Amino acid sequence: MAGTLYLCATPIGNLEDMTFRAVRVLKEADLIAAEDTRNSMKLLNYFEIKTPMTSYHEYNKIEKGQKLVERLLGGESIALITDAGTPGISDPGEELVRMCRNAEITVTAVPGAAACVTALTISGLSTRRFAFEAFLPSDKRERQEVLKELKNETRTIVLYEAPHRLLKTLRLLLETLGDREMRVCRELTKVHETVFASTLSEAVSYYKETPPKGECVLVIAGKSRKEIRDEAAAAWETMSISEHMAYYESLGTERKEAMKCVARDRGIGKREVYQSFLHGE
Repeated sequence: MAGTLYLCATPIGNLEDMTFRAVRVLKEADLIAAEDTRNSMKLLNYFEIKTPMTSYHEYNKIEKGQKLVERLLGGESIALITDAGTPGISDPGEELVRMCRNAEITVTAVPGAAACVTALTISGLSTRRFAFEAFLPSDKRERQEVLKELKNETRTIVLYEAPHRLLKTLRLLLETLGDREMRVCRELTKVHETVFASTLSEAVSYYKETPPKGECVLVIAGKSRKEIRDEAAAAWETMSISEHMAYYESLGTERKEAMKCVARDRGIGKREVYQSFLHGE
């Protein structure tokens, strides 16, 4: 019978956030797979956990993942931990989970700390709907595509960023999203935890003069639907009805449906659209 993969959340700063269950599972597992064994050894020593440990990280996730799956199929139980927080969130753990699912190995979670949720809940911004983007892609083209997708995001946006890239990222966000209410959350759960409440433009000005320290979580207000509607309405006003129709038809929309869309966008009746279109207005 195959063993079980346990996704064990670890503290993101304060060791007291380690759960009783996580300590027990780490002690009872046959093996602990850790993102950075040297960093994780401090945690294990603190809780007197003697379980053998092996490395599992971005650069060995395929080869080592296959070996871990073999051990799980052999009946061993393995606990996966990351440097801080919940495995599988912005780290290679998701690849191991996928491999286990494909091999029909049981995967379960031992919940605990997650920086994205911690920052969101203390931000004071809307928590009902949010979009988690982790770190923006390092590839310039891919990064621009993600930022373009976020431009009209109505949900609260949560991003991770390293301190040495924070100012550059804030400038990119300001340039792409426009000025938004936001929070820069640093040193979460630690003694010097800070939540800097500002707008994107204020944050750029502040961090230009005050270099940040510690990993950052950015929480950014989503765009209001009213603002999106107003921007769309302003764009339609620069088009004639014929041009507006041509826009929808270029997307493959049938003429009858395109007329409905134009009428909806402009707040007018379909008959008016039809008459204007006939006369080429």
